[in-house]
Amino acid sequence: MNVYDFDNTIYDGESALDFFFDYVKVNPALVKMIPKVLRALALYAGGRVTIEDAMKKYAPYVKKYYCEYDKWEEFTERFWDKRMDKIKPFYKKIQRDDDVILTASPDLTIGEICRRLGIKNYICSLIDNETGQITRLCMRENKIKYFYERYPDAKIENFYTDSIKNDGFFAENAVNVYLVKGNKIIKIK
Repeated sequence: MNVYDFDNTIYDGESALDFFFDYVKVNPALVKMIPKVLRALALYAGGRVTIEDAMKKYAPYVKKYYCEYDKWEEFTERFWDKRMDKIKPFYKKIQRDDDVILTASPDLTIGEICRRLGIKNYICSLIDNETGQITRLCMRENKIKYFYERYPDAKIENFYTDSIKNDGFFAENAVNVYLVKGNKIIKIK
């Protein structure tokens, strides 16, 4: 089984950030949130935000703005229509039927791209469609928790990530580990 982080690994960039900036065009009042979003991303990328902190600080914003809009499905389809070229070319060359995508990005965006790529197995953050509440935040140590809940006997043959700092627990459990930087893939284990 191959397991992949999504953002900055298969996808060239942070899909949730791109999604947010596209949504700002629909809801310009969100311009005021840009500094908070960029700060949150920096904290996450630097490994300086805990799951608890993320839920406490950012979940209320997600809830508020998620519930204000009722055309997410159409928005998501248009988003991926514009972003399909940001899927890195290496992935289609090595894609297998049993691949698993793990990401902190929400099901709102990941479900559609996985459908388009033919990926059947993915674990992501979940947002309740009725309440806008984040019901699962799939980041850091939660990734391994949710992975082994779903695949208790899995053997990870190859693991691909852009950040050993954020995904080190998978690096410890995989036979082979690859660090993806841009379009460069470096075997580190």
